[in-house]
Amino acid sequence: MLEIRPTCEHCNTPLPNTSTEAMICSFECTYCKTCASTLFNNICPSCAGNLVERPIRPIEMIAKYPASKKVVFKPKDLENTKKN
Repeated sequence: MLEIRPTCEHCNTPLPNTSTEAMICSFECTYCKTCASTLFNNICPSCAGNLVERPIRPIEMIAKYPASKKVVFKPKDLENTKKN
């Protein structure tokens, strides 16, 4: 089951469960669409996997399987990211 992390790991933009702006990789690294597309070219800067739109958990399932409240904030060093 996806964690559904609450924010972009790079810029800390809120990404609630209902957000259509959330992008994830296969390890659930989570970024907003702006960071994913403009800074990282839809490639995860942590694992080099592709970033895709995160699914939205149906509201009726959120009570039973809530989204994560744990914020993962790890801004990337853009100079080193661009070189890789």
